[in-house]
Amino acid sequence: MPFGASFADGAGARFRFWAPARERVTLELLRADEPAQFDGSRAALLAGVPMRSVGNGWHEADVPDARPGLQYRFRLDEHLAVPDPASRFNPFDVHGPSELVDPLAHDWSDSAWLGRPWHEAVLYEMHVGTFTADGTFDAARERLGELAALGITAIELMPVADFRGRRGWGYDGVLPYAIESAYGRPEALKRFVEHAHSLGLMVLLDVVYNHFGPDGNYLHAYAPQFFDALRRTPWGDAIDFDGASSETVRAFFVHNALYWVVEYGIDGLRLDAVHAIENRSSHDLVEEIARALRDGPGRDRFVHLVLENDRNDARVLQRTAQGEPIFADAQWNDDLHHALHVVLTGETDGYYLDYADAPIERLGRALAEGFVYQGEASPFRAGAPRGTPSAHLPPSAFVAYVQTHDQIGNRAFGERLDALADPRLMPAALGCVLLGAQVPMLFMGDEYAASTPFLFFCDFGPELAQAVRNGRREEFGRFEKFRDPAVREAIPDPNAPQTFAASRLDHGERSVSPHLERLVLVEQMLATRRSILERIASLRRAGRWKARGRLLSVRWMPDDDANRVSSSPRTEALALHLNFGEDDAIVRAGPSFEPLFSHAARHSGSDEWVLACGGVLYGKDAGGG
Repeated sequence: MPFGASFADGAGARFRFWAPARERVTLELLRADEPAQFDGSRAALLAGVPMRSVGNGWHEADVPDARPGLQYRFRLDEHLAVPDPASRFNPFDVHGPSELVDPLAHDWSDSAWLGRPWHEAVLYEMHVGTFTADGTFDAARERLGELAALGITAIELMPVADFRGRRGWGYDGVLPYAIESAYGRPEALKRFVEHAHSLGLMVLLDVVYNHFGPDGNYLHAYAPQFFDALRRTPWGDAIDFDGASSETVRAFFVHNALYWVVEYGIDGLRLDAVHAIENRSSHDLVEEIARALRDGPGRDRFVHLVLENDRNDARVLQRTAQGEPIFADAQWNDDLHHALHVVLTGETDGYYLDYADAPIERLGRALAEGFVYQGEASPFRAGAPRGTPSAHLPPSAFVAYVQTHDQIGNRAFGERLDALADPRLMPAALGCVLLGAQVPMLFMGDEYAASTPFLFFCDFGPELAQAVRNGRREEFGRFEKFRDPAVREAIPDPNAPQTFAASRLDHGERSVSPHLERLVLVEQMLATRRSILERIASLRRAGRWKARGRLLSVRWMPDDDANRVSSSPRTEALALHLNFGEDDAIVRAGPSFEPLFSHAARHSGSDEWVLACGGVLYGKDAGGG
C-alpha cells in the first residue's frame, strides 16, 4: 500500500505522507500511555523525525526500531499536527495520534474460504454500534450463528471507518483506513470476518468515497487537491477525481477498496452514493475499483461490488455474454422499496411522489425489470428524465429490501415499516424481497419485526452538534405535519446519547409474540428460496408482471442460454402472487402450477387459489404461464 506506514523485513517501518501543500513535515513519535491532544502539546513526544521530500507532494521517513503499537502523527507547523490519513487505527479518536499496526500479525484460520457466488447472497445490513448492547465487533460476532441458521448468507456492515466520537452511522468518516475505535481494534474486525466465514457467511462492507465527514478531516490543511472547489455534495466538499492531482486521489480510494478485501478478508464492498462521484474528464472511478478488485483478489475468490446510485445507470451493471458482471454485481433497488412503501403506507411525500399514481404497477415493474424509471419523466424531479433501460439485466443485478438504514433513519422518529403498515400486509411485502428473483436484503431486526426505531445519531462537538440538531429539525419543517415548531422540537436530538441508545436492538423480542411468528415466517421463506436457488440463478432476463386492483402477479422465465445449463424443464417459470388488498383475491395459477410456499392462501379447486389480505402464493409453473 503506497499510503501510510508499512513494515519492512527487519528494518522497522517506513512512513509515507502525501502533503503537496506543505514543504516541510515532521514525523512525531509519541508515548502510547500519554497521547497528546492536537493543541500543540509536546508532553507525549518521544522523537521528532524530519521527513524527506521525495517529489510530487510525497514525504517519507524511516524509523528502524519502529514496532507495532507505536503512536505517531505528522506535524505541519507549531500549531497543527494531524493523524495519518491512511491510519490503520486511531485509538484516541480522529483528532488523536495514529497507531502503527502490523497488517500480517493476525493468524488467519480461514485460508480455505473462497467466498460464495453472488446468486447465493441473502444480505443482512448491520450497524455494529446498535446491533448489540455492547456495540462491538466481538459482541456482534457472538450472534452470527443465529443469522446463519436463519438463512442469511452475507453480512453487510454499515461503514466502520473512523468517525468523530463514539456514536454515528459511519457516513461521516474521516479516516477511511482506520477502524472505528468504539467498535474494537483491527484484530476484532478480523475475528468477526473469520468467524463469519466459518459459518458460511460472506462479509460485505459499506464504504464512502464521495465525501469526508466534517469533524476530523484535516486534508484541507495539507492536501486541498483532494477536493473540487467548484462543487459540493449534500454532505460536504466533493472529491476531485479529475484534477491535476487526481491520479493520487484516485489511488487513495482504489487502494482503500483493496485494503479491506486483502487485509481484512472482506468479501465485497457497497459503494455509497456513487451518483455524487463525478468523473468529468477521466475514466470512471467505479469501473477502476471494479477492475482492481476483479484483477486482484477477485482472481482467487469471489469478491463482489454493490452500488447505491440514484441515477439508476444500468451501464455499470452490464454483463458479459456469459452473464458475468463486467463492473458491479448489483445496485440497491430503491425504486422497489419506494413503490412498496407507497403500497403499504399511502405516503406520497418527497421521492414517494414518483410512485403515487400507480403504486401496485410501479412495484410490479420494479420486481420484474429492476428500475421503475428507465428514462421517463420523474414528477419528483420536476419532470426531468431519470434512469436508463434495465429490463435486459438479470434480476441478480438488483438488491431488494423492504427498508434500509436510510429509509428508517431519515424519518424524523426513525419508525420502521412495521410501525407504519398494516401488519397483515407485511408477509406480502417480505414475499417481494425474499421470494422475488432479485438478491434479498434485510435490515437488522427485520427478521423479527423489531419494535425499536433506528434514529439518526451522531457524536459531534458542541457547535457542530447544535447545527446538526437545528438543521435536521428545519429540514422536516417542509412537511405538513412538522409545520408546528413544537412538533419539530420533539424530533430526537441526533447528538443525545439516548437517541443512540433507543436505536439498539432488543434481541429478546425474537422469542416472544408477534416477533417469533415473524422470525418463523422469514425462516420459511428463506428455506423455500434455498430449495430452488439454482432455478433463481438461471434467470437472466426481466420478468413479466400483471396487476389487478391490489393483486400483483410476477413471473420470471429462464432464457434459452440459461436452460442449456439448467436441469429444470425448459419452460418452467417462477410465479409470485401477492394480495395487498383488504378483500380476498382469486388467483388462477394454471393447471401446471406447483406451489412451493403459501401464506394466507387456500386452494379452492381446479387452478384457483384464494389469497386473503397479505396473502402470498409462490411456485413453479411448468407451463410458463
